[in-house]
Amino acid sequence: MQNIVILAGNIGQDPETRNTQSGTSITHFTLATSRPRYSEGKVVRDKDGYRVQDTEWHRITAFNGLGKTIQQHCEKGMKVLVRGRIHYTKWTDQQGVERYGCEIIAETVDFLSRAKQTQNEDGKFIDDDDIPF
Repeated sequence: MQNIVILAGNIGQDPETRNTQSGTSITHFTLATSRPRYSEGKVVRDKDGYRVQDTEWHRITAFNGLGKTIQQHCEKGMKVLVRGRIHYTKWTDQQGVERYGCEIIAETVDFLSRAKQTQNEDGKFIDDDDIPF
């Protein structure tokens, strides 16, 4: 059996990157996915006739090269497709309470909307077509 997840949604915050003491780069961001709300087998609509959406938030983690690409080219609001795996964690907080968490470890991230502009070493903006992936 395999642990595979595919999510398409909007980035909820600009990605943040940190480095471990051993030199591993870890990039985090949140991803919002939405789905229509159903009641009695039918899509729920608001007073104006629009579908009511339920939004779920996912914590996404990417390592090293993929994380660097995300940090350089992604920003809040971009649409992306994340392929990866679900990872559950358990820890004890400072008060001694056991805590649980869930995150998606990204293996690939595809940009579904235009990447943010980046500058090369000369200070010139790089077109999306020039970005190596």
